Amino acid sequence: MPKALSNPALVSWLLRLGLVAVFLYAALSSLQHPQAWVGFLPAFLTKAVAGPTILKVLAIYELVLSAWLLSGRWLQYCALVCAVTLAGIVISTPAQLIITFRDAGLACMALALFFAEK
Repeated sequence: MPKALSNPALVSWLLRLGLVAVFLYAALSSLQHPQAWVGFLPAFLTKAVAGPTILKVLAIYELVLSAWLLSGRWLQYCALVCAVTLAGIVISTPAQLIITFRDAGLACMALALFFAEK
C-alpha cells in the first residue's frame, strides 16, 4: 500500500466517526421514539427500573461517549469503554442477537481503535 494511504490519524478519525454515528443515532432515536426502543432492553433491567428511565440514562451516556470520541482526549480509554459497552449490549440481550450481532462488529471496531492508539 502506498505510504500516502497508510495514515494512522485518518484510520483513527474514521473509526471514531463510525462509532459516534452509532452512539449518536441510538441516543437521539431512543429519546425521540422510546416506544420503539424499550422492547430491546434486557428484562432484568426493566423489572428494576422503568424502561423510559433506562433509555434516558443510556441516551445521556451515549451522548457523553459521542462527545468523548469527538474530543480525542484519552482516546484509548474511551475506545475501551465503547468496546465494553457494545459487548455488554450483545451479552445482556442474547434473545436480540438478530439485531445486536452488529454490535459485536462495532465492539471489534472500538477495540481496533483501542489498540491503534498509543
